[in-house]
Amino acid sequence: MKVGITEVAARAQVSEATVSRVINRRQGVSKKTRDAVEQAMAEVGYERQTQGQLVAVITEFVSNPFFADVAERIESALAPHGLKTVLCPAFPGGVQERDFISALVDKGVAAVVFLSASNTVEGADTETYELLRQRRVPYVGINGEFADGVPTPVFSTDDALAAELAVDHLHRLGHRRIGMASGPAGNQPADRRVRGFVESMAKRGIENPERWVVRQSYTVEGGQAAVGPLLALGATAIVAASDYMALGAIRGVRRHGRSVPGDVSVVGYDGSAITEFTDPPLTTVRQPADRLALEVGRSVLALVSNRDVPTGELLFDPELVIRATTGPAPEEPGAGA
Repeated sequence: MKVGITEVAARAQVSEATVSRVINRRQGVSKKTRDAVEQAMAEVGYERQTQGQLVAVITEFVSNPFFADVAERIESALAPHGLKTVLCPAFPGGVQERDFISALVDKGVAAVVFLSASNTVEGADTETYELLRQRRVPYVGINGEFADGVPTPVFSTDDALAAELAVDHLHRLGHRRIGMASGPAGNQPADRRVRGFVESMAKRGIENPERWVVRQSYTVEGGQAAVGPLLALGATAIVAASDYMALGAIRGVRRHGRSVPGDVSVVGYDGSAITEFTDPPLTTVRQPADRLALEVGRSVLALVSNRDVPTGELLFDPELVIRATTGPAPEEPGAGA
């Protein structure tokens, strides 16, 4: 028999109106009473009704096909259960993100998904997370742990492994002067990829691998800007921190009078669908968008139904997709003479 708020109210020894306020995360209920109601819900097996409830997906990168794909997959996972996703384009850690959250908690948002948002930023403002905790709104992260240190479900691609896959592929092709067009410092995924890149280069005997890293923005322009310093070092291959940066790197290589992959090989990251149709088709390290979105959906459904979920970060393996932007390292001048 389905358990209703009457059974919860009886177990918690409060009114049904109080139970309703707790379920809908309304103010005016003391922490002690709220905890008692939450405990009663768990004891009697009550599951919150999700029909019509909102789940906010916060991300800065709405124009990036990969993040749009993840957001769409999250929506597909939640829609059959009556949850409606709202995409909120916000700069990570900025006032705009807090504004979105402040407005949505007043409308009874059921949960929040931080899709490479403030959860990826080192030293991000924790005020947003505190607001969510005060209003009993669960939240999960993708590709970055939260600055508040509170145990929360986080689902990430293994960025260090992604760098290893790219470096290994290029090293097998004979490249030794491999550069990295990285994202900005203080961004968790970028920092993790840099560490993975440096470790991968070092274990292959490359001295001072840190000098092969150029930090830039996650944009086409950022990828293009990274090319000059890397070519000045003599790079014959570039590992980019995103597919967009990889496309910028290809443009930069060509504007320096070089060819891809004849003179310089380029590897992207994300695995957006568009990379199959670029000129030439882009070799990239693909993030598992489908598996990330599926686990996020499962976690959100459990949280809004008042069920426990594993906390901490769960890492997913990326996949190297070899296409036409990587090839054998060019011969050194005078080689074979």
